[in-house]
Amino acid sequence: MKTSSSHTTLLNKEDSQEVMIRIEGLYKSFGDNHVLNGFNMKLLKGENLVVMGKSGSGKSVMIKCLVGLMKPDKGRISVMGNEITKLDREALDILRSDIGFLFQGSALYDSMTVRENLEFPMRRHREKLGMINNTLPLVQEALESVGLAHTMELMPEELSGGMKRRVALARTLILRPKIILYDEPTSGLDPITAKEIIELMRNIQEQYGTSSLIITHDVDCARVISERMILLVDGVNYAEGTYEELLLSKDPKVEAFFKK
Repeated sequence: MKTSSSHTTLLNKEDSQEVMIRIEGLYKSFGDNHVLNGFNMKLLKGENLVVMGKSGSGKSVMIKCLVGLMKPDKGRISVMGNEITKLDREALDILRSDIGFLFQGSALYDSMTVRENLEFPMRRHREKLGMINNTLPLVQEALESVGLAHTMELMPEELSGGMKRRVALARTLILRPKIILYDEPTSGLDPITAKEIIELMRNIQEQYGTSSLIITHDVDCARVISERMILLVDGVNYAEGTYEELLLSKDPKVEAFFKK
């Protein structure tokens, strides 16, 4: 890890490795509130990258810009070689089918069974799945991958918080995404369930070969799951490195992330 003025950076993996997401000079303001001030990021193929930042630091805004839900004021965002701001609605929808999103609150539809929740994205993206008529095998496979095949006909209200998070992850996997975006995957869970979710995320990366961008406040989650970390401070990628490298930093702003 090398330091330049107050910024801490780490040389990335070899440039020859495929870049799944590239963000360059991202700016976004809301009136006088300058949220992102030149944020840069690369997610490499097959990598688990954690982005940590305090509440209001711009993590959610960055994710919304990344998937085309919000337009940045300035900067470039490329996902698998596609520049987001230049895509029309149809092209953006096609690209999004390769991006899985695990929401912080799981975002299951309360009026649908677990099976129906998993079938919903399949109906929206039938062309990608080959217009299959029998969705049951895919639903069953996805639920088995998260250890919840027995919940297929249950309603979300019958599930625990951890089970809802697993079902939401199964729904994400149903379209075989190349990239998964995790928004606070362990938030609101007890320590044991949080560890189970983290282990599940690792297993999914190994089984499906996904590239994962994980937004989290959970230092323990970052320690276990991350191959590389970015600390988002004052709208920029203030520090970057492995968990161990950042843990050893003497920069006060970096140290603040690791204090219990």
